Amino acid sequence: MSSRSLSALPKAHLHIHLEGAMRPETLAELALRYGIEVPPVRGYGSFTEFAGQYRAACAVLRTPEDLTRLVREVVEDAAAAGAVWVEPQFYPPHHIGMIGSPAESTRLVAEAGRAAAAELGIGFGLMITADRTCAPEEAVALAELAAAEAGTGVVSFGLANDEALFPPEPFDKAFAIAREAGLISAPHAGELAGPDSVRGALDVLHAQRIGHGVRVVEDPELLRRLADSDVCLDVCPTSNLMLSVVPSLTEHPLPRLIEAGVRCSINGDDPLLFGPGLLEEYELSRTTLGLTDENLAWVARCSIEASGAPEALVDDALARIDAWLADGA
Repeated sequence: MSSRSLSALPKAHLHIHLEGAMRPETLAELALRYGIEVPPVRGYGSFTEFAGQYRAACAVLRTPEDLTRLVREVVEDAAAAGAVWVEPQFYPPHHIGMIGSPAESTRLVAEAGRAAAAELGIGFGLMITADRTCAPEEAVALAELAAAEAGTGVVSFGLANDEALFPPEPFDKAFAIAREAGLISAPHAGELAGPDSVRGALDVLHAQRIGHGVRVVEDPELLRRLADSDVCLDVCPTSNLMLSVVPSLTEHPLPRLIEAGVRCSINGDDPLLFGPGLLEEYELSRTTLGLTDENLAWVARCSIEASGAPEALVDDALARIDAWLADGA
């Protein structure tokens, strides 16, 4: 087993849902303050059960100060895990009526994230996500918001929620708006639905990153297509286990994806609900999935290169990854 410290490996955290990254103690404290019953944090047998718990976590965010605190703590946790860039996903309509309008909550999160990251010496970008269970017109409005805020911290546009019943194709207009504004196209696909959802994300939404995407291993032709591209799969091993995408962690396809040459990043998805954070997912990938330090350095490079980070941060991080791998070689 390598002695290289994984916390010292520069990396980007690209697939993390903001409210789903709340610290358990923060959830407990805010729930007590507002007289809300703390939802149980446990394993999930279905996406529906998980989504209900996520909504409960959103419910304890009642003031701008609560949301600012969440953002600061998410940035702190990313930095502690060795991330030099964190790019949380945010769905502004969750906070209408509590925090403010989608534009107001987006600006609050972006400003809080940039301030916390500057204090800690890392970078921060925000992904605005659409909800695929809502009308495509709502996604268009969110894409227009994301495009308007592209110069103030928003760097990417996503599409979340249950992909098994809601394919990507109806959201083409929203993603066209986002891409025109220079935002990274990063929809979920290939998690609860199979390879066809990934193909739709590539062909119609012109995805540059894909949230999860692990079910491409079911389609050898699509696997080769991804290996020949610069598209990065933002992989979340424990999340895939907890939501029954894979039967066991040892059977997770991440090693197969890497062996095939598919660009991948490693991520925590929703640490509040699933347990492991970014660093723990890297450690599991080493100890349980058998990834070598060369594999992990390559994954870290992919995460940096696929991020919305500025060029200077990217160049510095890549040089530091090379130094990490050279140390002890």
